[in-house]
Amino acid sequence: MKIATWNVNSLKVRQQHVIDWLASSGTDVLCLQELKLPDEKFPRAELEAIGYRSFYVGQKTYNGVAILVREGLSVDESTIVRNIPGFEDPQQRVIAATIEGVRIISAYFPNGQAPGTEKFAYKLRWLDALHDWLTTEMTRHPKLALLGDYNIAPEDRDVHDPKAWEGQNLVSPEERAAFVRLIGLGLLDAFRQFEQQEKIYSWWDYRMMAFRRNAGVRIDHILLSKALADICTSCDIDKVPRKWEQPSDHAPVFAQLS
Repeated sequence: MKIATWNVNSLKVRQQHVIDWLASSGTDVLCLQELKLPDEKFPRAELEAIGYRSFYVGQKTYNGVAILVREGLSVDESTIVRNIPGFEDPQQRVIAATIEGVRIISAYFPNGQAPGTEKFAYKLRWLDALHDWLTTEMTRHPKLALLGDYNIAPEDRDVHDPKAWEGQNLVSPEERAAFVRLIGLGLLDAFRQFEQQEKIYSWWDYRMMAFRRNAGVRIDHILLSKALADICTSCDIDKVPRKWEQPSDHAPVFAQLS
């Protein structure tokens, strides 16, 4: 099974990009973030036409997440969860489903704006709620994958200029500590299980020719439970879609489970 995550920064704008990438990448399960459209506008029929079932939760203008599943793979629809149970939140940021016995979670972590702001405080509350829910999920689902835009660069090597970013949002000690807490549940960063080139990132600002200069950060991740990490044979970031016309500012991250 090939699983992937991609913050598309508006599915309406990037719908053809998603269709083209699915056709070329051979992905079985694709987690999307920042759909930025309500459920009634989701292109379900268009994705079914290319062989993918869709499970999603959206909202107008902001947020929204989805899981696209290749036809032929079994989905236990009784296990689908939308948003973090017990955490009251109008923002649509989480969807989970069990696919071929693998618990797949697509998550769009809050950005946080800046340390000291109310949005940052919300991010930390959300991260606490996610951690508590995952504690239970991992006891129920030994094969679990948490994919998404985490809005956290875990280490300095995940940032193009650590000194310039020091103390800022995405790299603050509080956010990195929350990432470490997720790892502490028994999850592993799939990308770091393999030898990687230096300066590999998943997000680049649209401004200041950031992509051309490779001035990026790695904030899109696939965390795997040990049972899945043991059968993960590769994990990479596909920068090609970032070069397309009107691209998302994120690149897809994918992992192969053998």
